[in-house]
Amino acid sequence: MKNRIKVFRAMHDLTQEALAQQLGVTRQTILAIEKGKYDPSLELAFKIARYFNVSIEEVFTYSETQ
Repeated sequence: MKNRIKVFRAMHDLTQEALAQQLGVTRQTILAIEKGKYDPSLELAFKIARYFNVSIEEVFTYSETQ
């Protein structure tokens, strides 16, 4: 699953660590999600979208060929 977390972090001037603290996860979790090595749970995906006040589709894009 592709995502735009890094873009949204940059727009809000947030580090991975700061976002991780806001969401209650580790920086390594944010890093893994950004690199596409880990797909977040549905709950975490919604938390991320809610934090940035956007729809989940604006943050995450599902791609069958990954």
